[in-house]
Amino acid sequence: MPRTTQLTVSLKSKPGVLAQFAKTLSDAGVNILTLSADAVSGRGKIRVIVNDAVKAKRAMRQARYRFSEEPAFVVRLRNKPGALARVANKLAKARVNIKSAYATTAGRGGATAVFTVGSAKTARKILR
Repeated sequence: MPRTTQLTVSLKSKPGVLAQFAKTLSDAGVNILTLSADAVSGRGKIRVIVNDAVKAKRAMRQARYRFSEEPAFVVRLRNKPGALARVANKLAKARVNIKSAYATTAGRGGATAVFTVGSAKTARKILR
């Protein structure tokens, strides 16, 4: 279960914003490994994990994006009913709050989930 860095950008929700953000990273030679985007009340939130966080942060600063970063956990799950519930339950029993989560299936047999949590130290012990 790799621990990584998730970068989060909050932007106005309007056409072309995601395209411009993705181009900023692409032009810097940064590959997006995971992405989650949503909008609430006219504001969009883009969460990404990239192959090179240092390059990504440099490019985002140069483009004047305001962003935050936090530890994230990438967890490989079986693509079966209950797999996510088991991981979430382990965190809940340890009183670890899940701040964000998103997941995808990756073809046959597996799924990948990304979590950010209130207590990275405790989560790391539980998710091993």
